[in-house]
Amino acid sequence: MPPTQPQPRGSRRGSPQLRLRIGFLVIAMVLSVFGARLVQLQGLDPNSYAAMAAAEGLVEVDLPATRGDILDRNGKPLADSVDGLMVVADPELTTEHAPELARLLYRRLHVDYVSTLAKLREEGSRFEYIARRVPATKATEVVAAAEKAGYDGLDTRQDPLRDYPAGDVAANLVGFMGTDEPLAGFERTFDDQLSGTDGSARYEVGGGARIPLGESTITEPVNGKDLTTTLDLDLQWYTQRVLRQTVEDARADSGFAIVMDRQTGEILALADDPTYDASEPDQADKDNLGSRAMQDVYEPGSVEKVLTISSLMDLGLVTPRTKIVVPPALVREDSPIHDWFAHGTIHLTLAGVIAKSSNIGTVLAADHFKQGQLYDYLRQFGLGEKTDIGVRGETQGLLPARSSWTHQMQDRIAFGQSLSVNGVQMAAAINAIANGGVRIDPSLIEGSATTDDGDQVGTDHTTEHRVVSEKAATEMSRMMERVVDPEVGVAPGAAIPGYRVAGKTGTAQAVGAECSCYDGSFDVSFAGFAPADDPRFTVYVVVKNPRNGGGGGSVAGPAFKKIMSYALRRYGVPPTGTQPSRLPVDW
Repeated sequence: MPPTQPQPRGSRRGSPQLRLRIGFLVIAMVLSVFGARLVQLQGLDPNSYAAMAAAEGLVEVDLPATRGDILDRNGKPLADSVDGLMVVADPELTTEHAPELARLLYRRLHVDYVSTLAKLREEGSRFEYIARRVPATKATEVVAAAEKAGYDGLDTRQDPLRDYPAGDVAANLVGFMGTDEPLAGFERTFDDQLSGTDGSARYEVGGGARIPLGESTITEPVNGKDLTTTLDLDLQWYTQRVLRQTVEDARADSGFAIVMDRQTGEILALADDPTYDASEPDQADKDNLGSRAMQDVYEPGSVEKVLTISSLMDLGLVTPRTKIVVPPALVREDSPIHDWFAHGTIHLTLAGVIAKSSNIGTVLAADHFKQGQLYDYLRQFGLGEKTDIGVRGETQGLLPARSSWTHQMQDRIAFGQSLSVNGVQMAAAINAIANGGVRIDPSLIEGSATTDDGDQVGTDHTTEHRVVSEKAATEMSRMMERVVDPEVGVAPGAAIPGYRVAGKTGTAQAVGAECSCYDGSFDVSFAGFAPADDPRFTVYVVVKNPRNGGGGGSVAGPAFKKIMSYALRRYGVPPTGTQPSRLPVDW
């Protein structure tokens, strides 16, 4: 047999063509597996896998809207927003050192330790809020301190911080913010307008950092709208300082002062004392957080005589020269009426009754009213109902129902007792006399704004109506000029050199909160306007429970003078150059 030929070397491994076919088959099988998996992910069950991805690496955060500013009439901020930061945590990175990090945050940011610890350990979360609206410098320092201590996972985000650059100026009206919500004043009343709408951002993270090309969805925030008030910041500041000094000098419990533009009814200043710094409301006594001028009720005392006498003159029942015999006391039913000063029988004109502030003379004049007439006038002056100017908690005062009036009740209401008012109510009533007998709704907001209760307020919504005739208002003004006359009046300290001033003092027994009875304390006041023959401003000052023995003329009168003088200078109001009233006060 011929020898066997050797096989070609490598024949056991197959031919190159065979190996190539096998390789292609393997590759095809692998690609088929990947393709099937891709179909499953993208076509058959996408939602479950998207949810898993979100749980693993998607973060959603708020994008805070910038809160609208609260401005004075000249655009100066009473409240605005400044740069602030929120401190946030990634629990995946903070869990390991959560107790130590929670203690650091508790010491630096004063956040609750227990809840913070829980957030730092939140299983499955990649984003937790630790503190909101932190001053930028402080937030940055806290994050840096954590990193220096070797604790990862803290970061910051933009979070505008509320600021009150005017401090205590108009704080009783402006109010303040809590951490995440408005708590008082305009901040709360007009929150819907001021707050705007927060946006949001959703994005992927990996390894503690945002993935540049990962999923990213942003809904931009809508910033809040500004709120412009009628207040004049500089006049408000000055009014508050005068009021504070007045309250301190009189050793009084509290006080308030109001400045109104006679022509428009706009409130240029509304001061309360004691007050507080809106930047540090937690340092204030809670009784000082609201506006006493709007939320307290009190008996107006003799300032109310202006309304009584002007109503009588409007009816044509009396004139400034009506003669009245004023006895030492007036016995009415079981309760005699006295004047604040002792006297025998004196002969006063009606102008003299106002100049001397005689209770007895006022009551005798009021005898000319028919049943219900004085009540109707006081309602027209705005007493017994809220002004609705946008201050939460405003009281409506107390004007007894028409049907309940007795002759004795009318006597006391005629000189300012047995009824209650709030400060702005009374200021608006006196302003009606300054405005020629036409009452204009007071306002605190420029233009138009809607409260969170749905009420529209502001200068665009004010109304006016005539209460008394122009003649009656002019005669009343001339009578009020005699009050500050140093020769015959009870409040020479309210006179302003070079200007004609019309005013009226008030002293009223105060009703105690505990007994709901006269507790022996008094409220004193002064209301007036200038120039008397062409008024520009109405100013009303009330001081509660002065302990220095002073009355409306000696305590509130000088404060009126300072505030009115400043307002006249600030707005460049010249003296009219006419002669003051010389109406006779006796006969």
